[in-house]
Parts: sequence; C-alpha cells; structure tokens
Amino acid sequence: MGELVEFKANGRKCNGYLAIPKQGSGPGVIVIQEWWGLVDHIKEVCERFAGEGFVALAPDLYHGKTTKSPDEAGKLLMELRVDEAEKDLAGAAQYLLDHDATTGEKIGVVGFCMGGALSLYTATKNPKVGACVTFYGGFVNAKPDLPNLQSPVLGIYGERDKSVPPEAAHKLEQQLKALGKKIDVIIYPNADHAFFNDTRPAVYNAEAAADAWQRTIKFLRSALIRVS
Repeated sequence: MGELVEFKANGRKCNGYLAIPKQGSGPGVIVIQEWWGLVDHIKEVCERFAGEGFVALAPDLYHGKTTKSPDEAGKLLMELRVDEAEKDLAGAAQYLLDHDATTGEKIGVVGFCMGGALSLYTATKNPKVGACVTFYGGFVNAKPDLPNLQSPVLGIYGERDKSVPPEAAHKLEQQLKALGKKIDVIIYPNADHAFFNDTRPAVYNAEAAADAWQRTIKFLRSALIRVS
C-alpha cells in the first residue's frame, strides 16, 4: 500500500512514507517518528493506519538519516531544530490535505516518544490538526503552546516509563483541563517506555499495544470523521 513521496515544506523538498487505504480514500493522519528516524517500524504503522481506512503520511524529519544506536539517536534528536521540524510537519499536513485520497478538512497527528512530543507541539501550532495522539511524548526542546491547542488529545503512557513517567502525564492532563481543553490519559500497568514498538522485544507489551491501538483508531475516527 505504501510508497515514498516528496512534498514541499519550508522552501525545500521533503520526503515521507505514504500509505493509502484499499478503498482509495479516508481521513488523513500524520505519523511522527521516534528518535530512530523514519525506520521500517514507522512505515509499518502507516500501513496499519491504511488498513483501518486512514491516509497515513510519515514525514522524514531526519532527511534520510536513521539509526539503531541509542547514542546516535540521541545525537540526531538533539540536532533536530524544533522550528524546522514544525515547518516540515506543516508541509506534510498541507500535502495530506491536498491529496485526492484525503477526506475532511482536518487531519490527525500521532507520534511516538520524540514524535509524541512533536505531535502535541504541532497540534498547538497548526489549526488544521483535528485530533492529537501522543504516545509517551518526551522531548525537552518541544515546548507546546498549550493555550493555543484546538484539538482533543489522547495521551498514552506506560506505568514503568522512566523517561516520561506517569507524573508527567498527570501534569499535562491537569494543565490542559485547567485551560478547558479535552484530554484523555491512559497509563498502562507494567508497561515501559516505547511499549508499542514491536521491533523492541525488551520493552514491547503486546496487550497494552493492542489496547492502545484500538483506542487510537476509535479516537481518530470520532474526531476526524465527525468534521469530514
């Protein structure tokens, strides 16, 4: 279903992985990578979204670089300029909205780890975002403008996550609710950071991942199909 595509963003050409559902159209969703880059796992997540009826695009925020080394991933993460990434994501959003296969006037954003933080950040910057899912989002350089958030948020976390602990999830929930924003927070027992990534057996939690996926699909359908 998927293919590599080019789109314009920030005055240059960017690449991404696009998956379109078999029926040929559906709501648009941007899938935002972990700190490893646009690896096969993220492409496979796009395929899964397409299988559920979404047009899914994962922009390559590292512009061709990927890694399996945590040290190298940390370096790539810290070298990433959030303002540049936000422009890339805005270009990806416009490409998705302009695509013939995409239905509706708004898109969803779903991100994991670094991408989870950028998902929330993007939702506070781009009014075309109609739904935001953040999987254990953590990236200190991405500071979202929470009062400017216009979409509902689904926050997904692991109880044993030391990188983005439950306390961080509760703090975000309190902040958004105090601002009158919509957020649902799910914290999975006995789940570690990156528990959704089935290519990492040391942390993958099949039961939590399956439930989180179903919640994500239900949330995105509710938010995006309603505004289509």
